Amino acid sequence: MEQSFVFKFLGLTFDLSGIIGSTLMAAVVLFVCIWLSRKVEMKPNKKQNIMEYLIDFTDGIVKDNVSDVDARKHLSLYAFVLFIYIWFMNQLGLFLEVKAGDNIFVKSPTADPVTTMSFAMMTLLLSFTFGMQKFGTGGYWRNYAEPVSFLFPINMIEEVTNFLTLSLRLYGNIYAGEVLLTLIGNSFAPSFGVITLVLAAPLAMIWQGFSVFIGSIQAYVFVTLSMVYVGKKVTKE
Repeated sequence: MEQSFVFKFLGLTFDLSGIIGSTLMAAVVLFVCIWLSRKVEMKPNKKQNIMEYLIDFTDGIVKDNVSDVDARKHLSLYAFVLFIYIWFMNQLGLFLEVKAGDNIFVKSPTADPVTTMSFAMMTLLLSFTFGMQKFGTGGYWRNYAEPVSFLFPINMIEEVTNFLTLSLRLYGNIYAGEVLLTLIGNSFAPSFGVITLVLAAPLAMIWQGFSVFIGSIQAYVFVTLSMVYVGKKVTKE
């Protein structure tokens, strides 16, 4: 059975495939951003147009979901980096998977719930920070008890469910896509020899294309919901 390669250090368990994949995609994102933003001109070239389109796209997500002007200024860069980073991580396992025996060393980092939960926790902590800056510590926590005090535990439970749905939605979609590709390549393709091998090739290509679309949608959904959660924290209902 295939599994991620893990190792323990100082009593902690580390997933090497997640570390390699996320580090590799961080380097790719850095390279792409530098490449697209080189030689910025008043009359944008094709590369600059792509960069500006991506920034405008993520800025639009922020503006549509965060009404507080001060928060928007700080969220613009976060939304851009979050979107492009998650997008690349979603696509990694579709085109590159490194295995050694039963151990997988490179796959989509977002096919691991620890990675998606880390992103969700970043958004959750960021929303707490902006909320406390906006209303003060006391005022922020009092918002959980409005309009009536008995709603406080219910609103706290909602925070947990927001965290879980935000992280597990992304994980579930990317993991399911990789599992299906593995089944097509490892089980269906060699099952009946040449016939299934020929049928599996276009099927795998179609599913890869569909998975690219799903990965893009999930990156968009994750960033949008992140901005929605932050926007709620800086808006008094």
